[in-house]
Amino acid sequence: MIKKEYIRSVLNIFATSPFKPLVLHANKGGDCVRKLNESLSAFCAGDMETVEALNREIDVIEHEADVIKQTIRSELSSSIMLPVHANDLLNFLKPQDSISDDSQEVAFWLTVRKFEGPDEVKEGFRELMDKTLATVEMYETLVSSLGELLETSFSKRDVEDTLELVVKVEEMEHQVDVIEKELVRLVFSNEDNIGPLGVYHLARLVRGIGDIADKAEHSADRLRTMVLRR
Repeated sequence: MIKKEYIRSVLNIFATSPFKPLVLHANKGGDCVRKLNESLSAFCAGDMETVEALNREIDVIEHEADVIKQTIRSELSSSIMLPVHANDLLNFLKPQDSISDDSQEVAFWLTVRKFEGPDEVKEGFRELMDKTLATVEMYETLVSSLGELLETSFSKRDVEDTLELVVKVEEMEHQVDVIEKELVRLVFSNEDNIGPLGVYHLARLVRGIGDIADKAEHSADRLRTMVLRR
């Protein structure tokens, strides 16, 4: 019943604008990353009870994102008129959906083992998570600009503003990539203290968090293609 009501609400949004559900979907991904940020802080503090609770919350949000994604796909199969190519929109939706998927995966991995490592590794994780969250939130700003583009019939100025946001997301993802590589090196340099299983676990978390920013950048690139090919 809850799922049917949620689908109905998404359909109502879709009826007013085909882009509003995309923004809603992007925000669900952002919500997952914000919860993941809380979970990482709890993980670094050794509060595994909170980590477990936030993992369950992220599962719920990720499921809501899936419902929106499925609704968008089903509606696009109808004769609805779009100001962009339907295939471009679907190609853009796929990596955007991975933001919530990857957040869910990292949230689970936070539950399987307590943090082991020096404070400098903790600080590295906080820096990586902060920059990843900032990248995703910049991406949310980018997606929200789609509504403005539609209202102005893709005016040249608004298209340029949107493309500038794409570049900002790409630049921020590059910063995440640099932090990610430095943190992996730091984790492996502490293998004697962390142990091989601890190194594997932390390195897996580093890669997972970095993948979230990568999906935001990938989706931003697809959005650029969608706008330019309209």
